Amino acid sequence: MSYFREMRRKRQQLSEAESIAILEKATSGILALLGDEGYPYAVPISFIYTDGKLYFHSALSGHKVDAIRQCDKASFCVIEQDDVQPEKYTTFYRSVIAFGRIHIIEEEQEKLETARLLGNRYNPNNEDRLRQELEKGLSRMLMIRFDIEHLTGKEAIELVKRKQ
Repeated sequence: MSYFREMRRKRQQLSEAESIAILEKATSGILALLGDEGYPYAVPISFIYTDGKLYFHSALSGHKVDAIRQCDKASFCVIEQDDVQPEKYTTFYRSVIAFGRIHIIEEEQEKLETARLLGNRYNPNNEDRLRQELEKGLSRMLMIRFDIEHLTGKEAIELVKRKQ
């Protein structure tokens, strides 16, 4: 039994490969958590996708960390394209939403490896500088793992028609 809804407009659904390609290309998205007093908490955040997982970094404390410790269910949204078409009163969009479980990485080696992955994503080919940054800052940060349970992508019907 699946906990996740099927997409209503199936014709606009992106394949899993297309959805993953968007996650591999994008540099930021919106992480949605269950926040204080049951209010949704959505925060823009940088990330890296690898092997069916998303990784984020964080300060040691704050609203995001408290929400993750309170409830491990989360969603993450990336908008790849948002091309407003004023004359048509629409937007040509492509986006992906991931649903899954989110955890603070406790094991030091995994924390270091994922911090290195994230650092190389945003500053590639600079291993010496990254090593210096991690030596000085790793103890003051958290690494967070998002295990994707369900992934869905969607695009505007106009983009679907262009493909055909």
